[in-house]
Amino acid sequence: MPHFFIISNQIDNNIVTISDKDNYTHIARSLRSRTGEKLLLIDENKIQYETIIESITNSEIKAKINKSYPSKRFLDFELYLAQSPLRSDAQNILIEKATELGTAGIYPVKTDNCALNNEMIDKKIEKWQKIMYESSKQCERAQIPKCYLRTTIEKVLSENHFDKIIAFCERIANKTIRDSLKDKPIKKGDKVLVIIGPEGGFSQNEFDFFVNHHIEMLTLGDMILRAETATTVALGNIIYEYANYKK
Repeated sequence: MPHFFIISNQIDNNIVTISDKDNYTHIARSLRSRTGEKLLLIDENKIQYETIIESITNSEIKAKINKSYPSKRFLDFELYLAQSPLRSDAQNILIEKATELGTAGIYPVKTDNCALNNEMIDKKIEKWQKIMYESSKQCERAQIPKCYLRTTIEKVLSENHFDKIIAFCERIANKTIRDSLKDKPIKKGDKVLVIIGPEGGFSQNEFDFFVNHHIEMLTLGDMILRAETATTVALGNIIYEYANYKK
């Protein structure tokens, strides 16, 4: 069941008033919700509300809160993805799955073998952010991740601090996620950056950059995975192994 993002100031005397165009249209027009139906909402404080629709007019929806509680639909560490954008549907699927897996943000990075040019990446940012928003509603995430503007791996690293940085480099790496987290476990509240290259892989210059900046290069196993598959497997395995080594 999808939920809808609201702001806490929309709540008054246990009644939520929904009048913004996007939510109203989705609930009243697309879903054709009716009085008496259940509606799941969440606010900026990660508080989930189970409500019942009391009224629907031409401009607003009023729903009564029956139950509220803190959402558990978020990771307790910050997981970021720096990724070389793929073409069309593959990138859309990647964005959707990364959102479902709890990423806090995605950096579209221009790499040497990137499938898209700068202009095309810039045009897609708004669409990717919308996919994140819709996917967050569908999988009941507690917060919406951010799709950042086009950048480079160098800029991401120079402009941000991360507690752990991992680059997946299938053809030259032999260390696994399990090995990495055993050596240096992710702790609650850590900021973790995962770097995924394009379908053509990283260039030698980019491999050299990782080596010179002491960035850990890992493998996902003996199989060669498509970039969108590698992203899903990498993020999922990090979350799984984090739970194993959690302190």
